[in-house]
This record gives sequence, C-alpha cells and structure tokens, in this order.
Amino acid sequence: MRRLSLSLLAPLFLSCAALAQDAPPASIEQILQAQDGDSHGDLRAVVVLRDGAIVAERYYNGETADTLHDIRSAGKSITALLVGAAVAQGRLATGRTVGDYWPEVANSPAGKVVLDDLLTMRSGLAAFDEDEHSPGNEDKLDEAPDPAAFVRGVPAATAPGSVYRYNSLGSYIAGRVVENASGARLDDFAAKALFAPLGITRWSWGRDVAGHAKGQGNLSLRARDTANIGQMVLDDGMFAGQRMIDAAWLRAALAPRVAIGAVDRYADSYGYFWYAKTQDVAGKPLAVHFASGNGGNKIYVIPARRMVVSVASSAYGKGYGQRRSEDILKAILTADTR
Repeated sequence: MRRLSLSLLAPLFLSCAALAQDAPPASIEQILQAQDGDSHGDLRAVVVLRDGAIVAERYYNGETADTLHDIRSAGKSITALLVGAAVAQGRLATGRTVGDYWPEVANSPAGKVVLDDLLTMRSGLAAFDEDEHSPGNEDKLDEAPDPAAFVRGVPAATAPGSVYRYNSLGSYIAGRVVENASGARLDDFAAKALFAPLGITRWSWGRDVAGHAKGQGNLSLRARDTANIGQMVLDDGMFAGQRMIDAAWLRAALAPRVAIGAVDRYADSYGYFWYAKTQDVAGKPLAVHFASGNGGNKIYVIPARRMVVSVASSAYGKGYGQRRSEDILKAILTADTR
C-alpha cells in the first residue's frame, strides 16, 4: 500500500511518530481517529461503507450515531433523488416544464423552464446565491411571505440551458414540482419513496412559511442514513433488493452534464443536483460522485472502490469545512487497500 505523504498527513493531525519512515501505513480507522485532534470543534461524523457494510465510523464533538445533522445543501441531491423516484413512478418527466406540474407559476419565467435545465442549475432565472442582490437569492426566498408569488416574480436573466449559476431557488422549485406531481407533501413523499425503504426512521426537514419542506436543504439525517443513501446511489437505485430509482435515470442524473471546474475548485462537473470530480489517488484517477452542503457536509460515492464516505460537519460558512472533508476523503482513499 502506498504510504501517506507528509503533505496529506499534516492536515489530519497525525503524530510525528506516524511520519517516520518505518511507521506502518495508516489505516482508515487511524485516519478517522486522527480527526480527534481537529481544533475547530465542528466536525461531527464520518461513516465509511464498502459493499454496503460499515468498515469504519467515528463521531466527534458530542455527536453519536443517533444524532441528526443538518446537511444543508446536500439536501438538494436528496430532492434530485425524489425527482427520480417520481419519474420511476411515472408521475413526471424531466423533458416537461415547471408549469406543467405547477400551474400557479405557469405564466412566469420559472414556469417555462424545462426540468432538465432546472436540475442542472441552468434555469436561466435571475437567481444566484453568491450575489446578495440577485432577485432570486436564497436569503430573499427564505424571507418571502408568499413563496409562490416570489417564484413568479423572479425574472429571466439568460437563456435556459446556457449558463450554470448555483442557486437554491431551482431546488426549491423542484421540490414543489415533486409535491404537485405526486399529490403529497415533499416530506411525506420522501418518507414513502426513499426513507422507509432505506430504513430511515428519524429525520427532520425545515419548512418554508407556507408549510412546504425546503427542497433546497435544511434536511437533518443521521450520518449512517446519509451513507445508506449514497449506497443506494452506488447500487444504481437498488437497496436491500428493492428497486427505488430507475438505473438508467440515475446514471443520467450522475452524468457530467455541465463542466463547472472553472467556478468550483471542489468539482469538475454537475449532473442533476449531484457533483462529480476525478481525484488523483496515488497517481491514478478515481471518479467520485457526491452531494455537497455548506460546512463540508458530503455524501461521497466511489464506484471503482465500491465505497461510500459520509461526512457530517457544522463548519457553516467556513471555507476550511469543504477543504477538510476533501482531505479526509483523499486520506481514506489513499489508505484503502483495494
């Protein structure tokens, strides 16, 4: 097995003795134990699965296996899976428009957006979370007294399908589309179509002022449960022998639909609210698909290793949160012997 380099081990707080030339290579368990020395106090959990079984897990700063954690925008990726579940049930199609499923906004710019463009952050709407002045900014959506009226009022900025702009408005709209297509509240549909089959019994989902679960985030889950969600993705929509999402649709959702490496240092491409990046591990390329949330919340899916790595972190708004999660992933992949 390749030894961990000094540059990789240093951020993980391994002891000086572990850096000695004659020290044995670090194991995945040692990688997780090393995080006990993290000085920030906001790493919460890391769970590692291989072939669906837990091979290592560790909890930090008061967390336990039963603690719910707000995964923030990684919830967008869950919303994408719910779109896939609705597609599998024949309730909607990504080639249709938002207005086809949400008549209340049909005559607005949002209503004319095709779901395929919505799910790839290319709606063309004037919504950009990194710009506080953007008409469709996430904070403005959260503060809106009437979310449907807010959605209707967001103007178009570019031609749909032409420009990637990260925003929460699109995933909120996707959640409302799933609600209308399924005839159930988003969280109720999630409970039946996704959570119950995965054995997820404890969770909470933040709502907007109108009582709708936020398709853009604020979903709280246990780290083991987010890992199982990743396992279902790894297994092409199957879990415990049950088909949950059509395999072809899921592969299409994970496909690199939009190149975003120029605007996101942690990703190469974007699919349907899921990211992808090719990591360099011991000089070899390794494809990783992942859900990502503020603070370093991640669900990493590594097909070639048959692995899932779930990271829970509350470093909200802190740049090191994303770096730390990627460092942990790289260290785990380097330590893995497969």
